[in-house]
Parts: sequence; C-alpha cells; structure tokens
Amino acid sequence: MFAASMQPSVVSLFSSTGSDPLALFTVNKDVSLPSDSVVHLLNDSSLLPAPPSPAIIISAPCPDDASPGHSLDQSVLHIQSPTLHTTFMQCPPINESLAGSRVPRRKDLGMKHPWIHIQVRNLGREWSFEVGLVDHSGRLGVVRCSTFQKSPRLKLPVNSTSPPILHLPLSFPPSSSRPLTAWSTIALHLPRLLPQFSSLAAAAHESELESPRNRRTIPMLPSGHYSHVSYVRVYATCRLRRIWFSEAGPSQKLPWEFELYGA
Repeated sequence: MFAASMQPSVVSLFSSTGSDPLALFTVNKDVSLPSDSVVHLLNDSSLLPAPPSPAIIISAPCPDDASPGHSLDQSVLHIQSPTLHTTFMQCPPINESLAGSRVPRRKDLGMKHPWIHIQVRNLGREWSFEVGLVDHSGRLGVVRCSTFQKSPRLKLPVNSTSPPILHLPLSFPPSSSRPLTAWSTIALHLPRLLPQFSSLAAAAHESELESPRNRRTIPMLPSGHYSHVSYVRVYATCRLRRIWFSEAGPSQKLPWEFELYGA
C-alpha cells in the first residue's frame, strides 16, 4: 500500500479531525448488537453528534476532581462493543470479497517506520489493538496488546495461513494517580518486539522437553531485522484521536496538529 511511496519521518495513518478519517480503513461492527456495537465520530466533551438510532453511546469514566482538559474539545472516533473482537477498524481495508472467509486476505500496509503511536482514551472497558510485523525474510507475526492480558504469551500458528501472535499486557494510568487528562499516547518500538517471538517460543519448547510426548517442532517465526508493518487493527472499546508512525520515537518533534486540545 505504501511500500513504493516516499515515506517522510512522520506519517499519520489516522486522524479523527481529517476530512475523511476512515478512508484507509475497514470498519466492522457486530450487526447482532445494533445498540451496543458502535463506531462513530463525536466530540469527546459534548458527545455530539449522537449516533443514529438505536445506537447508545456509553459514558466515559471521569474523576470528580477532573481538571479542565480531561476531555478534548475535538472530534474523536468512539469505538464500543461488549464483544471486543467483533468491532474494530483496520488498515489496509480487508478485501470485501473475502471478508467472510476464515482468514481474510489483506493488502500489505508497507509502513517501514520503527515506531507506532496511538492517541487513545481509556473508557474503562477491555480494549485491544494489534500490529502485523514483517521481518526481512517476509515472515509475518502479529503483536497484540490488550488491557485484559496478564503476562506475555505466544500463540503459535495452527496452519500455514495463520501467523504467530505475540500477546502483550497493556495498562492505562490508574485513576488514583489523578492524571491531567483521560488521554494517553501509546508508543511501541517495533524492531524490539521481533526477537520476543523466538525467545518466548524457545522458553515454551524447553518446558515441553520435560515430557518427550509433548515435543513438537517450533515453526518458522519472524526474527532478525525488522522490515515493515503489514496492517494495524484497533478493537473496541476506546476513543481514538490519531495513529501515526515515526522514525525517532516519542522525543521526535511533531506538527502542531498532533497536539491534544482540552475542552
């Protein structure tokens, strides 16, 4: 998708204040839950405009002593569902003709930057996102970060079409810390995550060697040098302001429009 394009040091993949924020994304909602499964652009402070009926926006937790700026005076993308895995946004878009298949094919994002950043609001519900990483040998691995995961875990592929999934725990600042805003910026250095596939697989393999009956061959996993990101998927439940890639990480100077403006 972007592999053949010139990629500047900072690339914004999603901005909730853009003219067509979801132009590069597939949006999936749980059609069996029309009032609870919602993907909708609204003002973070006023919650307007309201979504089309019968959808109902859940309220976001907010401390009693929240200072001005706890919410944003900006349009953001609200994603909610009681069934986290059925409601999400993904770039590149899933091929519609194959969207109902077991393993939908996707285009390759081709984003080569080593850092990904996500501006997100904690809504007090379970939340997850995932990033597809490709090494220089073309091997794909999925890094999934979830607020409900307690410790790092590697899920090995069950067949040749399924990538290995590195599931990592994710946490927001506790409300007791009295953060100035409900919003956080999550930054991941993607090349550092590739070696974790092999190290977790090796640890699991060593424990299995205690019983010869449990021995199994470790499949080819992504490792070595980082190449690019193949896709990004953000699940319910959260609010999103921006997703971008950068060369230098959190210390890199950003354009003014990346800033968060309080209500």
